[in-house]
Amino acid sequence: MNGFLPISKQDMRERGWDQCDFVYVIGDAYVDHSSFGPAIISRVLEAHGYKVGIIAQPDWKDEKSVAILGKPRLGFLISGGNIDSMVDHYTVAKKHRTYDYYTPGGVMGRRPDRCDVVYGNLIRKTFKDSPVIIGGIEASLRRLAHYDYWSDKVKRSILLDSAADLLIYGMGEHQIVEIADALASGIDVKDLTFIRGTVYKARDLDSLVDPLILPSYEEICSEKKTFAESFYKQYINTDPFSAKTLVEKYKDYEYVVQNPPAFPLTTQEMDDVYALPYMRSYHPVYEKEGGVPALSEIKYSITSNRGCFGGCSFCALTFHQGRIIQSRSHESILKEAEEFTKEKDFKGNINDVGGPTADFRHPACDKQLKHGACQNRQCLWPKPCPNLKVDHSDYLSLLRKLRALPGVKKVFVRSGIRFDYLLADKKDDYFRELCKYHISGQLRVAPEHISDNVLSLMGKPENAVYEEFVDKFARINGGLIKNGTLDHNQYVIPYLMSSHPGSTLKDAIALAEYIRDLGYCPEQVQDFYPTPSTISTCMYYTGLDPRTMKPVYVPKSPHEKAMQRALIQYRNPANYDLVKEALIKEGREDLIGFDKHCLIPPRKIAHSSGEKHNCKTTDKYREARGITHKGRRPR
Repeated sequence: MNGFLPISKQDMRERGWDQCDFVYVIGDAYVDHSSFGPAIISRVLEAHGYKVGIIAQPDWKDEKSVAILGKPRLGFLISGGNIDSMVDHYTVAKKHRTYDYYTPGGVMGRRPDRCDVVYGNLIRKTFKDSPVIIGGIEASLRRLAHYDYWSDKVKRSILLDSAADLLIYGMGEHQIVEIADALASGIDVKDLTFIRGTVYKARDLDSLVDPLILPSYEEICSEKKTFAESFYKQYINTDPFSAKTLVEKYKDYEYVVQNPPAFPLTTQEMDDVYALPYMRSYHPVYEKEGGVPALSEIKYSITSNRGCFGGCSFCALTFHQGRIIQSRSHESILKEAEEFTKEKDFKGNINDVGGPTADFRHPACDKQLKHGACQNRQCLWPKPCPNLKVDHSDYLSLLRKLRALPGVKKVFVRSGIRFDYLLADKKDDYFRELCKYHISGQLRVAPEHISDNVLSLMGKPENAVYEEFVDKFARINGGLIKNGTLDHNQYVIPYLMSSHPGSTLKDAIALAEYIRDLGYCPEQVQDFYPTPSTISTCMYYTGLDPRTMKPVYVPKSPHEKAMQRALIQYRNPANYDLVKEALIKEGREDLIGFDKHCLIPPRKIAHSSGEKHNCKTTDKYREARGITHKGRRPR
């Protein structure tokens, strides 16, 4: 039966159901689109013959809200949604956000803080003997003890705090089917200790073979060095081919056991997942509230791959999706694009074709699908590995096929692009066609900083690599304009991050000077956000780089972080006092004055209340580079 999955008893009756096999409780609104994890998991279960009902954003203050579909035959599933509920609710300054892209009408407050914990305990209180299984990004990144930025504490595994029986980490398609089949066969949820990509509780370790015993929860809470050591053991055990079973002990309670990750999906399996009968929209019940804002950008976007071997320190992809690239076939992607052209709202533009990194369409090297990613080295950092396969031909072929589809006017590439990987390709075909067909005047890339010390801690290439990329971008675009292929300039928009571990005020001033020379004026700046289970967050909490155990300077005080952020936006009059304070503190009064090289004048210049700061410049450097003074970092 096509259509949305049941959200009420009436929907169940219309399908002829007396009972659901699984009831899925989610923190987002119900959007049945393949860019939403709960939609994928529920459709995969449906494809395997299971009946799934959806309870989206229940009232967590009302026990009856999780009982509207009755007791499921096999168990409850919980996901906080596509975005971590704490990130969804709070800025990096821990201030409440006012808009929720994953809620009807963008209304804030429809989900609780720490969704998985709240929903799990509510279900356990209401249905004491039903299996409860948590998953999604919120659970995946908290599967073992972790630093929690919002409380500034080390928290236990979310499996314990949520009162769940089992935790699925990673994307989850393999795991959910194995779990469903096991429960349907009569196996008790407490005996599901053998499924890859899951975490469970145990009273003893008698059944384990050669597990890796991590420091106990009490040990990592008492010593930051121990926390860093434990974290790095987890980090290098995220590959399905080489990872060991990890064990974490909790005093006077039990063990939390993490099985090795699930194996990557094959191309055929990915094709099957994305061919499921998604409605490709939010549930009609939300229409009266204006729909779900998050759908608008991704409705006509295509996921072509998963995983990322980029290895940025501040990114959680290594923990969640892993480093091995998984890709859909051209046929699968083209079929999805053809479906776009049949929809009345489609205007001919495909907004994106990509994934975590758009142009990663195959594993980094041939050995990864047999032996896994290396534990002791990264694929791109500090330099591209000699074994790295640099080849854009498959992605380029895919984009050409999409452009040729009847009804498709433009195919954009808006996912991230690793500029160091692009530079490593000795052929310019993809770079040239990217500039010619697939950007809308601006190419957003992420150098993040210009200090090589900070970049090294970020797992990003040296600034000279970014400079080389910008030069090449300008040359290619200049050539396209000269031969009449393009009739306008195109610009690189750099994403920049302030206050990352390792970044001092001196580094922030150097970044401000770089921005001055570019004539670039960022309208938004991303402060480093210490989300769970990243190398950078480990640095933030411990003051140590877990890869080397060397000390790292960490800007933690809100005032210093405000100064670093203000320096990046030094042209904004509202930041004058903070910028001046930072320059004086670092002995850089030479940057205060009216000379061309100065960042600010000696005194604050009054502006009318309605006047915006002017970012215009005639700097020849900017003109030669083709870099715009405008820029915005998207949410």
